Amino acid sequence: MKVYIDGEFYEKDDAKISVFDHGLLYGDGIFEGIRLYGGKIFKLEEHIKRLYQSARALNLMIRETPEEMGRLVQKTVDLNEREDGYIRLVVTRGKGSLGIDPGSCPVPSVIIIVDGISLYPEDFYRKGIAVVTAGTRRLSPDIFDPRVKSLNYLTNIMAKMEAHAAGCLEAVLLNRDGYVTECTADNIFIIREGKLLTPAPHLGILEGITRSSILELAEKQGVPFAETTLTRFDLYTADECFLTGTGAEIIPVVKIDNRPIGTGTPGDLTGSLRKAFTELVYS
Repeated sequence: MKVYIDGEFYEKDDAKISVFDHGLLYGDGIFEGIRLYGGKIFKLEEHIKRLYQSARALNLMIRETPEEMGRLVQKTVDLNEREDGYIRLVVTRGKGSLGIDPGSCPVPSVIIIVDGISLYPEDFYRKGIAVVTAGTRRLSPDIFDPRVKSLNYLTNIMAKMEAHAAGCLEAVLLNRDGYVTECTADNIFIIREGKLLTPAPHLGILEGITRSSILELAEKQGVPFAETTLTRFDLYTADECFLTGTGAEIIPVVKIDNRPIGTGTPGDLTGSLRKAFTELVYS
C-alpha cells in the first residue's frame, strides 16, 4: 500500500502524521470516502466539490486546487493498482500548537489512502437488516451543520454503540424536534405507495453522493420522490426502507425498533434501484 501525505508517498507502516496535527488533537479537518469500481473512481468530481465546500465552511484553506486534488487521488489509485476498493481523502488543519487556535497551523495536511473495503455480507443484501432508533440526537444545523463532513464523528459513534448494544448494525438518528435525519454512516429512504421519500437536507443530514445518485436513478425510472420530513411513525408504516452510503451502497432494512417493515422482506423497488445502481457504477 502506498499512502500519500503532503507531497510524498509512504509505505503503510511508515505513513505517519505529527502528534501536533490539529486533526488528531481537535478533530479539525474534513474527509471524503470514495469508491473505486472496476478501476474507475466513482463520482470523483462530486466528492472533490463537497470536500472544498466543507473546507470553505471551516475556513480551511487547501493549497491544492480541486483539479490538482483530483489528479493526486487518481495518482494514488494508480500507484496502488486496485480495481475495486475504497479511497479515504483527508485534509487536516495541519501541525500547530497545543492550543485550539487554527492560526497556529500554517499549512494544512492532505492524506490519501487507497485500500480494500469490508462490505456487509451478501446475505444481508438479500434478507435485509434490522436497525434501531438511537437515543443520541443529531446536532442541530444551528449548532454545527452536518453537511460539513468533518473529522468529528462522536455523535455517530455513540449512536453506533447503541445499535451494537441492541444487536443491530445501524441506528437512526433523530434531530431535536424528533424528525428522522440519517443513520450513523448512511442516508435513509422509505417507500410508501410507490413514492420514494427521504429526509430533506435542512433537517440535519449529510447530502450523500450515493443518496444523490439514487434520486437521479429514481427520476430516470419515473419513480416519484420527495425530500421531506419523516418521523418514526413514517418509518414504522413504510412499505419498504433502505439505506445508502459509500460503503453500504444500497442495503434493505426489514425491521426498525423490532417492528417489521412492509412484508418484513426487501421490497421490489429497493431491488430495482439497487440493480440500477450496480449498473451505474460499472458503466
